[in-house]
Amino acid sequence: MKNIVKALLRNPGSLIGLLIFALVLAVALAGPLIFPQSPWRMVQRPFLPPGAIDGFLFGTDALGRDVTAGLIHGARVSLLVGLVSTVVALLIGVPLGAVAGYAGGRIDDALMRFTEFFQTIPSFALAIVLVAIMQPSIVSIVAAIAIVSWPPVARLVRGEVLSLRSREYVQAAIVTGHSNGWIIWREILPNTLSPIIVLASLMVATAILLESSLSFLGLGDPNLMSWGYMVGAGRTVIRQAWWITVFPGIAILLTVLALNLIGEGLNDALNPRLAKEGR
Repeated sequence: MKNIVKALLRNPGSLIGLLIFALVLAVALAGPLIFPQSPWRMVQRPFLPPGAIDGFLFGTDALGRDVTAGLIHGARVSLLVGLVSTVVALLIGVPLGAVAGYAGGRIDDALMRFTEFFQTIPSFALAIVLVAIMQPSIVSIVAAIAIVSWPPVARLVRGEVLSLRSREYVQAAIVTGHSNGWIIWREILPNTLSPIIVLASLMVATAILLESSLSFLGLGDPNLMSWGYMVGAGRTVIRQAWWITVFPGIAILLTVLALNLIGEGLNDALNPRLAKEGR
């Protein structure tokens, strides 16, 4: 673990990503303390430019709501959706991929055909349909994003398990009489953690983009302020009040960029071949 942290800190890109993500996380956690009032509350006249009045750093929107409060509360929603949906997708994809790769044969074929069924439908289109059916809420958004995100996890884990199940230590565990579940959990899955961790960091970024896109289309949770909702709400008045759309858009860009930089740094740190090459 210490070696991974050192490798991340030596990589300029991942270091920048860690700093940006740490800032976003700190803002999200400290949001209720900085702005305890509701982000939906009208606090000033509409279309107040950034910095025009003290206390309104990023101005107000079309209804006189504080854009700064919306950005801070929106960070909590975006990170919550990104992290929880990624965890749920991993809980679905990892077991399915491990069972498919280890069992092989008809079980592998059946599980992979099931996985391919979800991959034949565009992820964003399927997420829209699922949220529309379940009604927009934070739970339905997390569920929809998790459902469209688990197939790549399953295929990645299956490939890793296929390459590991013939190793000597796995064969030794089989000979000594350990159960299949014990072998998968104790011998195989720990050796697949590196690519899973890298993929998970990228999945969080994708989940944040999906949530923002859904909220932009009006399919976000109506009770929660999010960056996607702010971008969607300001798109009709972008020439009159550019800040309503630009600032949440920058927040989305920086957060996704930070997660991608972290993912690239993790890939360099956890990939032995790249580490030997000195990348």
